[in-house]
Amino acid sequence: MKLKLDLHPIYNRGGEIDKALRGIIDEAIRKKATEVEIIPGKGSGQLKKKVLRFLDQKEIKALYHRIDKDSKNHGRLFVYFRHR
Repeated sequence: MKLKLDLHPIYNRGGEIDKALRGIIDEAIRKKATEVEIIPGKGSGQLKKKVLRFLDQKEIKALYHRIDKDSKNHGRLFVYFRHR
């Protein structure tokens, strides 16, 4: 199962971005999704940096397996999960 989160509608609302990211991570764990696609968009890259900082937090990092940046589209990230 693959989930998708597009951050375009809330790009300028910091608190909502964190809630949306936490929500999609929790949903992926609950539904045992193997992959979450996060779309921060291309823009200036600030939103992507914010997403990467969020994902790099110790308690969040423990929840997923790895992150890939799309080589063809720098406006998206993939977060992969391993469920036991």
